Amino acid sequence: MDIDNKYLYFQDANNDAYMYPAKNLLGIVHDGDTTLKLRFVSAVTGPGATTEIDLVTLTITTQKEKDVCKAIVEAINGGPHTTGFIVIADAVNSVFVHPDVTGTAATFDS
Repeated sequence: MDIDNKYLYFQDANNDAYMYPAKNLLGIVHDGDTTLKLRFVSAVTGPGATTEIDLVTLTITTQKEKDVCKAIVEAINGGPHTTGFIVIADAVNSVFVHPDVTGTAATFDS
């Protein structure tokens, strides 16, 4: 399955989940001991959008940013994902792409 048909899923609370096409991942920034910031082409575009970039922040174990980044890339490139549905962080059900991911939060159009 190619990247055009893969989606990354995040859930940080009941009734608070979001999903992005993997191809909309612009990059990952590690700018704190326990955070990785994933930047996506925004789900909100056009009039009213400020930057057209959404930010998904993963809470991670200190000094594990490289391992988590590698796990995300492997999940996207791995196969077969016959459904195209890839859970990166589901805090409600404690399902994470890597054991050193402990939480997630999103800021839309940031």
